[in-house]
This record gives sequence, structure tokens and C-alpha cells, in this order.
Amino acid sequence: MKYKRCLHCGAVNYYQDEVCRRCEGDIRLDKKRAISTSLAFLLSAIFFYIPANLFPILNTSKFAQTQGSTIIGGVIELWKEGDYPVAIIIFLASVLIPIIKFFVLFYLLYAVYKGSCESGKVKLYHIMEIMGPWSLIDVFVVMVLVGLIHFNSVSVIPGVGATSFALMVLFTILSAKALDPRLIGEECE
Repeated sequence: MKYKRCLHCGAVNYYQDEVCRRCEGDIRLDKKRAISTSLAFLLSAIFFYIPANLFPILNTSKFAQTQGSTIIGGVIELWKEGDYPVAIIIFLASVLIPIIKFFVLFYLLYAVYKGSCESGKVKLYHIMEIMGPWSLIDVFVVMVLVGLIHFNSVSVIPGVGATSFALMVLFTILSAKALDPRLIGEECE
């Protein structure tokens, strides 16, 4: 006998059921809708990742001079100043992890589409889901700097890159949530 879990309340239901026995929520597995929604969110995330890296994430005004700093520019500047751990953390969280998430999501979407039975997909999905919000560390750093630095001659303002980056992280999280984890390995049971 095959079973499936309700994503709303966690109750275990018979596979052929379309309504949860506990919360009466919809528990149908809609593979096509899950793939298309997740792919749309993923493509939106990639769309916002480009301006997040091209435009300044932080604008610093000092003595009537405004200077913008991109993510990579900030990492390079931190590295030059000798702040190696911070530079590595920002590089990992803001450059490497989003790219890895894009590839993992594409892989999972392809695996669900093809119905492949490779092991480890569910674990990969959960690892990626846990990693998701950690990419917001850049936005957090920008907000802390904006809140802390208020001098007469210096001001720090979030740039267009910060907004784009926050939207990119939001869309990757939504893409992962739209991909129903019950579909990963459904044909393998």
C-alpha cells in the first residue's frame, strides 16, 4: 500500500486520496504545476541575480563624494584590507551559494520531470532548502551598516543591487517551496 503526506498538517494518507483525512486539504500531486511554478520562480531569481551583481549593493557618501560597491567589489576590498574570514563568508553566501542553488534546483526540476530514481535527491532538496535564507547575509550586512553609520559627513544607503539580491533570494526560496518534495522520487516507491 502506498501513502503520501499532507503538506498542510503532516498526516499520512492513502496514495489514491485527493483530500487529507485530517485537515481536508488538497493533497493531489500536480507534477506539471509544481514544475512550471518552480521553474518560473527560478528563472525570476536568475533574472534578479544579474543586476544584483552588476549594480552597487551599497552607496557610501563621504564629503559630497558618492561611491558604490558591488558584491564582488566589496569582497575584493575586504580581502585587500585583510578581513579574509568576512570576505570568504560574503563570497560564499552571496556568490557561490546562489549559483549552487540555481544548479541544484535545475537538477531537481529535471529529475522530477524525467522521473529519475537516483538516490540522495530528497536529502539534496532539504540541504538546499536550509541553505536558502543564509544568502540574505549580504542584505543583513547592508541593513546593519545603514542603521549604524550616521555621521554628519558620511552616509550609507542601500543600492539597487541590494534590492535585486533580496528579490533573488526570495525567488529561490519560493522556487524550492513550489517544488513539491513528495514528487522527488515519487516513481521510485
